[in-house]
Amino acid sequence: MADETKEAPPLSKRKQRKARYRSKLEKCLETFNKCLLVGVDNVGSRQMQAVRMALRGQAELLMGKNTIVRLVLRQFSEKNPSVLALLPFIRGNTGFVFTNGDLAEIRKVVAENKVPAAAKAGTIAPADVYVPPGPTGLDPGQTSFFQALNIATKIARGSIEILTQVHLIREGEKVGSSAVALLSKLNIQPFFYGMKVSTVYENGTTYDAKILDINQSDLFNKFMTGVRNVAALSMAVGIPTAAAAPHMMMNAYKKVLALSLATDYTFEEAKIFKVYLENPELLAAAKAGAAGGAEKEEEAEAEEEEEMERLNRVAISLSLAQDEEMHESDEEEDSDFDLL
Repeated sequence: MADETKEAPPLSKRKQRKARYRSKLEKCLETFNKCLLVGVDNVGSRQMQAVRMALRGQAELLMGKNTIVRLVLRQFSEKNPSVLALLPFIRGNTGFVFTNGDLAEIRKVVAENKVPAAAKAGTIAPADVYVPPGPTGLDPGQTSFFQALNIATKIARGSIEILTQVHLIREGEKVGSSAVALLSKLNIQPFFYGMKVSTVYENGTTYDAKILDINQSDLFNKFMTGVRNVAALSMAVGIPTAAAAPHMMMNAYKKVLALSLATDYTFEEAKIFKVYLENPELLAAAKAGAAGGAEKEEEAEAEEEEEMERLNRVAISLSLAQDEEMHESDEEEDSDFDLL
């Protein structure tokens, strides 16, 4: 009796579609190490296709059912356990934007693709809606409709005119049917819908998408704030640190300089200050040179630098002259001592 070979039954179209999606998601998880989780509420297929075209060559947009996504992530976690960090965020209308490029640039491209949409009754308003004052183009027979909404109007040139700006819908509240009817009559599309980036996945780590708004200057400012706090604390308790060392050295120099100016003790860096104190006219001239020339800044700066250099040379020459006089007086005292 010949053995009968049994062929496996062909997969249904639904199972074939699931298998293709599984292989595509696994390929993306293997190829890319970063992705953006995006919410696609009120986003149509045409808008989604426009986003795919804008991301072509930079990233790949992938949508799917949450149950299949969770199943694939759990199975793929045997190869890469870090993908389990995505599981808590797979809820609602969520998609993936896989990339190896700059996350901030990809997020900008995704966020820029928005389309205007009319308000729908029962939906949550994503933003405040204001009706501007002015003519509406509606006939006076519809005045009762505006009165029911407590909107002040008047009849001007055969049409209804709104007198003041009206805050019709508030953000986060449900849109009422009367508000939808009014916006429809006025031909106003108040909302803009697009993909919203909620979470970022990068090398096994997930974080809020708002962190992408922090640039290098913000990080530098926060770092310098911490350095200043460390320096202030270090100086307050008297414990030297790398952040406080320059300030401690400057404070010590100021104290030594003040002691030198108050006594006969001197050192090289204090001589020029003593010359200015002994010759107030040089200090006044230096201040005048620094304050003058506001109208012609470039010329004034050059002249000021020359003047300051000249005054510094004068101060240094006076300092040297004083040193020579002190040296000569010391030599005379020594010679008188030798004679005695």
